[in-house]
Order: sequence, then C-alpha cells, then structure tokens
Amino acid sequence: MTERYDLVVIGAGSAAREAAARAREYGASVALLERALWGGSCPNVACSPTKAYVAAAELLHDINTLADVMGIDVGRARAELVRVKSRKDDLRRTQERWLESLHEQGIATFVGEASLVDPHRVRVGDLELSADRVLIATGSRTAVPPIPGIDAIDWIDHRSILELEELPESMLVVGGGPVGLELGQAFSRFGSKVTIVDFVDRIAVRADADASAELAAALEEEGIELILGAAVDAVTRDGDHVLARIGERELRVARVFLAAGRLPNIEPLGLDGVGVETTRAGIVVDDRMRTSVQGVWAAGDVTGLAQLSPLADFMGRLAADDMLGAAQPADFSLIPIAIFTDPELAGVGLTEEDARARGLDVETVSYPLAIVQRAFYIDATRGIFKLVYERGSRRVLGIHVVSRSAGDIVQGYALALKLGVTVDELAAAHNAFPTFGEGLKYAAQRALPVAVPAR
Repeated sequence: MTERYDLVVIGAGSAAREAAARAREYGASVALLERALWGGSCPNVACSPTKAYVAAAELLHDINTLADVMGIDVGRARAELVRVKSRKDDLRRTQERWLESLHEQGIATFVGEASLVDPHRVRVGDLELSADRVLIATGSRTAVPPIPGIDAIDWIDHRSILELEELPESMLVVGGGPVGLELGQAFSRFGSKVTIVDFVDRIAVRADADASAELAAALEEEGIELILGAAVDAVTRDGDHVLARIGERELRVARVFLAAGRLPNIEPLGLDGVGVETTRAGIVVDDRMRTSVQGVWAAGDVTGLAQLSPLADFMGRLAADDMLGAAQPADFSLIPIAIFTDPELAGVGLTEEDARARGLDVETVSYPLAIVQRAFYIDATRGIFKLVYERGSRRVLGIHVVSRSAGDIVQGYALALKLGVTVDELAAAHNAFPTFGEGLKYAAQRALPVAVPAR
C-alpha cells in the first residue's frame, strides 16, 4: 500500500516538528514518521529534563552555602532523588499529547522504523509513503566509547541517569563536555562523589581556553575531581560497583555515566543505497539543508553541524522554506553556546585560539567576575568576562563569559558581532546596575587606550 504526501519527514524532534509545521503553513500535506519518541530528545529526555535537575541542584547549593550567610535559617538542604525525578516527569508533555498536537496541525503520523526506497519513497513497516520531498531529522544517540569491558557493565547515559531513584554514592563521568559537566555537577551537589575524566587536556574543549580553565577551577573548588588528558583503559564489575582503570590508577565507583559525544541516527535509513553523502559526524548538507541527492533534505543533530535545539528548529524551518518557498542561505558562524553549569560558561564568536589559528592579529582583555558588584551578593568568586578583538579594526571577534546567567548575557551580542561592533563601542555602552552583564563593559574598558596629555 502506498500513500502520497507533499512532504515526508523522518523523525519527530525539534527539526522535524518545525519543518512539518512550516510546511503546513504553505498548505503542504505532511507525514511524520517516528520509531520511538514523539517530540524528540530535547523535551523528553535531554535539554528540558536535564535543566530541571540543574535548577534543583543550584537551589540546593545556594541554600547550603548562602542561606546562613544571608541570615536565613532553613537548616541543611538535601536532595530526594525520587521527588526530583517526579517533578521532572511532571514537566514533560505526554506522548499522547504530542500526537494530539501534531494531529491538530493536520500532520499525519506513522510509527515504525523508516528507510528510503529511493529519493521519493519511504518505507515504514508494510507501508510505503511517496513524496516529492523527504526530510531526514532522525537526531543522534549516545556514543559508546570503545572501552574494554564497557558492554559488561550497567552504564548510564543522559536518558537513564534521569530515571535513577537512588542517589549513587559515587560516579565516574566519561566526557568533559556540556552533558557530563552539567549533570556531573548536579549529582555532585545532590551528594554523589563525582569524578570527570576526558582524554583531552581540558573540559569544554570547544570553549575559549581561559573560560574553560575558570570553570574547571570552580568545579574543583566544589569537590569535583577532574582527570584530564587521560582515557579510561578498562572497566570491570566489582560486586555492585565498577572498577575503572585510568592509567596506573584504579577507581571504584557505583556508576559510570557516558557523556563522551553523540552519533547520528542514520544506520537503518539505507542512505548508501540512495546515494546520500554522509560522514562520521552525520549527513552532509549545504547552507539550505539540501543533501547530495535532489529531493532529500536533512536537519538537526543528524547533520552533525551543532547539537542545539534552537538550531535544529532553525534548520527545520529553513529546509521547509527551501522546499516550498524561498530560503536565504544559512549563516552558522555566530551561534551562541552555553553550558548550564554553575557558573555557566557561554560564548559567541571566535575563541582566542581559533582567531590566532586563522592568522588574525588579535588582542584580548578580561575582567574577573569577583569584582563585579552583583557577584558580591552571592559570594561568587569564580568567573570571567573575556573579549577577543582585532588589533587594527578593534572589531570584536568573540565574547566569552563564565558567570551566572552567562547564556543570557552573550546571546544578545550575536547580532552586535554580526554588525561589526568594536571594543570601543562596547566600552561606551550603558548597562543596568547591578547586573552580571556589566562585566563585559568593564572588560572592554580595559582595552581603551590611555590618552597622554601633550606637553
């Protein structure tokens, strides 16, 4: 049996849903295919549920470190993981509601594993769907590192860690990226003894090195152990625990949490048979989300461009516009990023290392969070505001912040960087007082030349 639509979308996450909704605005008939999780990872098992844990951990930490200092008598706070999990579950939309929402938009839904018969036909179960346009938005999954013994232990990832109802006494986090750092810190604040290991020599390796170092210092001051520039050589069961060998050291932990990257969900799609070009990172696309095969687009995590939910939304809408209307080429050069630790690490534009690697003549200025007025109120001592700018034009190339609300601070500057703002203009800007964001102005002021009076 074959059913025909204007657009068939494989996947039901952020990119898929945005593309389907946008296509319906054009009046197109749309079929959405999903094998397991309506709504996709972000609202169900990734960004949104994770932030519920991060927020709970931050509140617990503030009560235990600031309440007494501020004259508030509340006793010592502790996490009840069952209740933290319950609240996380309450914040999620049910699978039934996701389906109702899609049907309310006039989108047809099909459950099952999808594969491409050719560029215009998709098989799901015994059914075949045909369309002039196909969008692949199948997302990504946890990358399991090739650690000897890993298949013999009950490891957890960003999904299963949020299903725990008992707090592990100890945890080894494999990976020092956003997921490992955010949940590692959250569980450390809940009461687990947390160790983070990564084979690279610093955490948040894609961030500016100074920002990464500042966040690392903050985490270590909280009691989180960082083992960097080292790999997990092997893991073995030891009763209810796991023995992890890292170099010459052996670490005994209750849980191993894998957070060492993601892999695109492309294997069941049959892309090789259709001729869609892929790399290890995902499906190759151009600046309008077109793949190497006419009539097939891809968007979201499956492209490997950046694993960010708002970017997936943008890609999905861009793909639909390109299919059915008119689309401007995408510019992915200024994407604000944020790691929601405490303090947060956020940035937009080039890091100092990237700028120098491009051969640009740059200077940098920094300002410590510890002397920003707003930081005094919460006894914040770890943080930094850093600007990377071109020496001749004084154009700002990158902004990097480690502070509470760092993500909110940097995202508004993406447009300023695109329009060529200079460090002098940032120094002359006015800020609300007292705010964390003032730190960028003070950093910019450190770049101003000192006028020497004529004699």
